[in-house]
Amino acid sequence: MKRTRVSVAALALAVLLVPSLAASVGAQEGDRPVLRFGVNAADVQALDPHQATGTQDRTVVDMIFNGLIRFQPGNSAEMEPDLAEAIPEPAMDGEQQVWTFTLRDDAMCHPGPDTEAYPLTADDVVYSFQKAADPDRSAFSGDYAGIEVAKVDDRTVTFTLEAPLSPTLFLPKVANYAGGFVVCSQAVEAQGDEGFRTNPVGTGPFMFESYAPQTSVTLVANDDYFRGAPKLGGVEVRYMPDPSSRELGLQSGELDAASGLAEAQWVDRINAEGNLVADVFGVGEVAIFNFNVTVEPLDDPLVRQAIALAMSRDDHLALYGEPVAENVYSVVPAELMPGGLTREEAEAAGVLYEQDLDRARELLAEAGFPDGFSLDLITSEMAAYRANYEVLQAELAEIGITINLNVVDHATMHEQIRQAVNPITLYVVYRANADVFLTHFFYSPSIVVTGENPITNFSHYAAIDDLIEQARAETDPAAQEELWKQANIRILEDMAAMPLHFQNQVYARSQNVDYGHELVSSLALYPQITELTTITQE
Repeated sequence: MKRTRVSVAALALAVLLVPSLAASVGAQEGDRPVLRFGVNAADVQALDPHQATGTQDRTVVDMIFNGLIRFQPGNSAEMEPDLAEAIPEPAMDGEQQVWTFTLRDDAMCHPGPDTEAYPLTADDVVYSFQKAADPDRSAFSGDYAGIEVAKVDDRTVTFTLEAPLSPTLFLPKVANYAGGFVVCSQAVEAQGDEGFRTNPVGTGPFMFESYAPQTSVTLVANDDYFRGAPKLGGVEVRYMPDPSSRELGLQSGELDAASGLAEAQWVDRINAEGNLVADVFGVGEVAIFNFNVTVEPLDDPLVRQAIALAMSRDDHLALYGEPVAENVYSVVPAELMPGGLTREEAEAAGVLYEQDLDRARELLAEAGFPDGFSLDLITSEMAAYRANYEVLQAELAEIGITINLNVVDHATMHEQIRQAVNPITLYVVYRANADVFLTHFFYSPSIVVTGENPITNFSHYAAIDDLIEQARAETDPAAQEELWKQANIRILEDMAAMPLHFQNQVYARSQNVDYGHELVSSLALYPQITELTTITQE
């Protein structure tokens, strides 16, 4: 059967006319509970997984789609098969590396608004990765350069790499992360890319049912899920950018779980409630200020260095407190993965950049700006962005630089910064390894707007392509790590970006919510709702 499409306008009107409707919907779906989940965003941006760059989008995508393999729910340090039967070993064909995946035979594509449910095949996998590699259709196209995907038969797919990669670098490309999600090709073709952005069709434990703009996305259980029917009847994802509203929703029982505030005091306050639990878990997202090295006056390295010396990592860290956040000293976080710089290593390399206001003023004067200048910047309304921009605003005022902040919703910020509107762009990010960090943010093909595969190189920086490529081709882990460290040092010497801290994930839930797995770390950047998640009845 085709899925019945709920009218977005009708649903939005119902929510407006009957404010209590959302709470009543959340209780049950048949004999199974529906989990009401509040997220820190005003609206979705895109639910096509290859366009889903914001956490609010990744949260929904994670429940609808699968990869060939997956990061284990609740523990992203471990990988396991997903749509593939097993994680293969690579083989060499001359100079090329070949990875061959055998698909499981029981994965079903959800019914869509214009398509029936059907068994997933190699055609869907090939289509998905060709789409993921297309810069016109994917935000992650740069990850798939030099990779050819081909169908062998209905259950077998090969990936042929021009240059061999270690499992550490290749496997995340085919996992349930970023471009690695597998879409159902018939549904995409039937709807077109634009329709698919708000009517996603995958193979995961939950199916898209409806979207109410700036209000909610409703998912229902996929009882044909290959790992078994979900324990939940569905999930209602509510868009609630105001943290007080989310907290009140938790306290009143209107919400079962919600994103919290990345503040140690907030964690303590929630845990003192008695019936609520605050979860603090990885992965830590790194807050990085990226400087556009091609626009005046930031095209002068002295200006960029002055800005960095005006900043205090500890002032930014104070917004959150430990253990919610921790300082970092390179764009690749040494505390979370190989290839980054510790504080001691940054200091030894002369790139620590501790706050020195007098030296910052001297550098500005040397650059020809003794009286400073002004910059117009946009920021998301999300606290992780807005609060850090406001601290930067106060810091730069100390050296005569005026920052005019324009607050926009999170989805608009993501759209605007990809059009290079900000000379200084804050991005709060986690990537699976040092190569992805460096490739997405500091590789010339990834430059926003003008790059061959524009991703998130907001700095318009192109000085470490050689180091990125050398490290990618290196098979010795120690040598590879050293090349990544050299790349981080060069970024800081040129001050293309100023890394601040990593922020752990903070969510709260009713004590009756059981996610169905231990919560250690999540690349999806939320606790992960799976077929095993449930709400115990009182």
